[in-house]
Amino acid sequence: MPPVTHLLRRRRTWLIAIPVLVLLVAVVGPFVYINFVREDAPPRLTVADALTTTTADGSTSTSDPSTPSAAGEGLDGTWTVTSEGTQAGYRVKEVLFGQDAEAVGRTSEVTGTLEIAGTTITATEVVVDMTTITSSESRRDGQFNGRIMATDEFPTATFSLTEPIVLDAIPADGEEISFRATGELTLRGVTQDVTVDLVAVRSGTSIVINGTIPIDFDDYDIPDASGGPASVGRNGEIELLLVVTR
Repeated sequence: MPPVTHLLRRRRTWLIAIPVLVLLVAVVGPFVYINFVREDAPPRLTVADALTTTTADGSTSTSDPSTPSAAGEGLDGTWTVTSEGTQAGYRVKEVLFGQDAEAVGRTSEVTGTLEIAGTTITATEVVVDMTTITSSESRRDGQFNGRIMATDEFPTATFSLTEPIVLDAIPADGEEISFRATGELTLRGVTQDVTVDLVAVRSGTSIVINGTIPIDFDDYDIPDASGGPASVGRNGEIELLLVVTR
């Protein structure tokens, strides 16, 4: 039979080891999950995303939909958002298990039109189907569709131009231009005036438009998205990548 002092020493060792193990699980476990198990948030959307095609073997190439008749033509008319290449969604910072992370959700279910006369964009309306936005986490999606964005009651988000956009000139094919759009953004049934910086590239018979709208959740009566192990701030972004054709 082991001496009493030996048993007491072993018991004290276990008493010390237990909180150390708990600490390791609480700190190292989430770190491993965030950095090695959980999928990284996708990078920010860019114009190149809509101009790049991925082949079956994983290689990529830059598409060039230009046609001889498109070169030098004006932009007059109604341009319609197409689902091919178009994406919209959110990006928010979150603290998950004490580790900094990013939550991103997206959809290609976007509709809308763009009216152009000469070098002026006279009207724009973009509608995003909020019920189809998904992320890498199904539990997050459930919260997003439920108490956070209440997509059963508010199934869409919209942006409508309130001031014409006057371009310096009709862009050449492949030329990237920058401009600012002022309009009304409606989220969760609340409408606010916003101004967004955009870049666009004319690519043959299409125009690709990219921009990010900063969002203060309080402005749109969006509830606190924090829950469980995730703590979310009160600010985020809406990402837009629109491909329009006529």
